[in-house]
Amino acid sequence: MEFPVAGVTVNPFLLAGIGFLVGVLGGFFGVGGGFIAGPLMFWTGVPMHFVVGTDLAHMTGKSIVAARRHRALGHVDFKLGLVMVVGTILGIEGGAQIIEALKVLGAVDVAIGLAYTLILLAISLFTAWESLRALRMIRKDRLAVQEALGFEGIARRVHSIALPPRLSFPASGIVSVSVWAVLGVGFLTGLLSGALGVGGGFVRMPMLVYLLGVPTHIAVGTDLFEVVISAGFGTLTHAIKGNVDIIMALVMQTGAALGAQIGATSTRFFAGPRIRLFFSALPLVGAVMVLARLLSAGMFH
Repeated sequence: MEFPVAGVTVNPFLLAGIGFLVGVLGGFFGVGGGFIAGPLMFWTGVPMHFVVGTDLAHMTGKSIVAARRHRALGHVDFKLGLVMVVGTILGIEGGAQIIEALKVLGAVDVAIGLAYTLILLAISLFTAWESLRALRMIRKDRLAVQEALGFEGIARRVHSIALPPRLSFPASGIVSVSVWAVLGVGFLTGLLSGALGVGGGFVRMPMLVYLLGVPTHIAVGTDLFEVVISAGFGTLTHAIKGNVDIIMALVMQTGAALGAQIGATSTRFFAGPRIRLFFSALPLVGAVMVLARLLSAGMFH
């Protein structure tokens, strides 16, 4: 099938398959999936600037479908998402400024690539360790809640921050927490998104769980709500620049809509620790892909 805007001919079933895969991952883990869809689209021959813009457009549609499903399941804390998005927007701008500073030094690719890899590896290892520990807790105590955490110290310290104003988020089971802690999580996620060029879902979801103490299922749904906003904004920006092939995005969306429904519904059948254990593989995949790209480009020579 010919896509005249992007100027390429690609098998539409392949694009729909990519959309389906990313839709399942996004609906289940609450991530945008750009770090998987992007390389696959580029592999099919789509120019990189169209990869970024079109993937954001497809990501927005897929995340809306998945977020609606999670909302029906009661897994979205809209109040938390709306407060956090303020910090996310500020962080994205801060990340963009870091990129500009590194451009002046001529070290943007290696610096960002290495930072990206180290952050993803840390998230992957910590999440795997914590989720395995939580699963052991559940096995030892049959009465343990299915949302057991193997490491709760960080969330308790964050909740004890006394800086006013303080807000409650009943949907997430948070009685009271400083609004600055919520904005801080959003800012850190936005900073990484702006500096690393990713949606940030695989950073935001564990931060919601470990820093704010949000239950895993609600962290997944709320993260998707954030992705809708950030990816939607990115889509508009790239559309103005002519980087979006809307027909290609719609073809991918045919597969993504089904995948997102399946992924979101599947979370009902898994305890929080098991979802986090499965999730821990995603950042590892992302880290390997970035390292492979750096090595293939000879950036360490």
